[in-house]
Amino acid sequence: MSEPLAKSRSLPAIWTRNEAFGWPTRIGLLIFVAIAVATVWVTNNLLTDRFTAATRNRAELRLALYGANLLSELQRNSIVPQLLARDPTLIAALQSKDFSQSTQRLISFDEEIGAAALILLDQDGRVVAATDRNRLGESHRGEAQFVDAVRSPATIFSVTERESGGYQFSYSRRIGDGAGILGVIVAEVDLQKFERAWAGVSDAVLVTDSEGTIILATEPRWRGLSEEEALKRQPPASAIERAIRVTEDWTALPPDAYVMGEAVMRAENRIPFRGWRMVSFTTYASIRERVNAVLALEIMGFALILALAFYALNRRTALRLLLFQRESAKLRELNQRLQREIAERERVQENLAVAEQTLAQSSKLAALGEMSAAVSHELNQPLAAMKTYLAGARLLLRRNRPDEAQAAFGRIDDLIERMGAITRQLKSYARKGGDSFEPVNLVDALNSSLAIMQPQLRQRKVRITRILPEGPVMVMGDRVRIEQVMINLLRNALDATKSVDDPEVEIILAAGETATLTVRDNGEGIEDLNSLFEPFYTTKQPGDGVGLGLAISSGIVSDLGGRLTARNGQNGGAVFEMQLPILDEGTEAAE
Repeated sequence: MSEPLAKSRSLPAIWTRNEAFGWPTRIGLLIFVAIAVATVWVTNNLLTDRFTAATRNRAELRLALYGANLLSELQRNSIVPQLLARDPTLIAALQSKDFSQSTQRLISFDEEIGAAALILLDQDGRVVAATDRNRLGESHRGEAQFVDAVRSPATIFSVTERESGGYQFSYSRRIGDGAGILGVIVAEVDLQKFERAWAGVSDAVLVTDSEGTIILATEPRWRGLSEEEALKRQPPASAIERAIRVTEDWTALPPDAYVMGEAVMRAENRIPFRGWRMVSFTTYASIRERVNAVLALEIMGFALILALAFYALNRRTALRLLLFQRESAKLRELNQRLQREIAERERVQENLAVAEQTLAQSSKLAALGEMSAAVSHELNQPLAAMKTYLAGARLLLRRNRPDEAQAAFGRIDDLIERMGAITRQLKSYARKGGDSFEPVNLVDALNSSLAIMQPQLRQRKVRITRILPEGPVMVMGDRVRIEQVMINLLRNALDATKSVDDPEVEIILAAGETATLTVRDNGEGIEDLNSLFEPFYTTKQPGDGVGLGLAISSGIVSDLGGRLTARNGQNGGAVFEMQLPILDEGTEAAE
């Protein structure tokens, strides 16, 4: 890699060895650059004026179309209450107080009319029928759409502020007969659909009422404010900045307004409805893009002329390009070589992972070999007892004492069950752990590990102190591999107390933010903590171990998302801690 890098650093030296240009060439170059700058400046001003005027015309035309659509929606819904106020079915329902079919009646009308919602109110302003059944029973007695409709014989238009934000637009009209007022029919107008449609374009659009309050806007934060307040309160990194983004200060035209210090094009249109106004802010981005496209062509032309001039003055450019291509080819070759080395390293890492798993299994089998003598002793005792019980049962049967013989057979059955438990524990420890994780109770895993180690514990006469929580301690993992780590820690504690007169091992299992298993012994402690978890590091005598137990255990705990640490105790001995992520109800449900 050093040789290509050295050559790439030497390339700029070729440029420095070029002969200096003469004064006439330099003056001609300055004149050419001045002409190019003047041409670009004049073209920018002319095209900016032309495209700005075209963009303003399109914005005004779009604003007129928006206003016409809004007015058409309002006019279309204004006739709905007048027609429904004369519906005999609704009048009869209000007279008889039977509204069982009224909601379905309104739904059938809404399918043809297309209003946002149709609501029927009784004399008390309570919703007795609605296209949205969830609104049945609501009270609108104090709202303007009910109060104004009761007072006026004409159709009333109301603008009501919603609790969730925004405004609700509705037409309402009272329903009556010769005897008096029976109720009010309300038709809500869906003007928010226009907000959603306006948000799909690059313009920012708002609608104000006669008092100058924003009632519709593409930016929800504008609603309820005046135009000036809305523009001042808008933060820079928001939708308004995305909708109103201008090109630095290239345009020669004066801006209509400034928003957060940026110039925008403002267009306004009056809607012939209750003094409403519609305002749009149009970005200059489209203008800048079109102008920049033409300027890019001009600059490209000047650059091409300049490049041809340089080529004519200095033919060494071709040589520099050739050298650069050769250097690029060498770099590509080095890059391919590096990729092959990376792939080879990945394969080596995969082989190491397989070897680590094999070593882990070998360590388990070695532990089984060490425990075979003690297990053999455990099995010999029940076998000897079974032989005695069989001889006694045979004698009892000869003497015609079947009840006592049956009791002897029961003791033999218990001994067989004990031997089966010992062999099942050994088989569970000897098999390889699975790749899939499942919830594991560390209390059960610890009890199983102690059962496997019971023969060694009896031979050594080690005092075991266990401090366990009352409830289960659940983690997500492989129980076989967790038991392997626990057995390795227990074996190390037993080996560390061989030279102690009163050997003692303390086991503490605690559950907090993590599940922590602590194994403490009263041995001589650890001399080299830094090399403890390295493979093939051991302080045992030759033949007692190869130094893989703690390295494999550390790898298993890391795979389970935890960590295995070791330290020397304050009162002597060694302390090992295994910490695993606790499994709560939310984590278990996610798994």
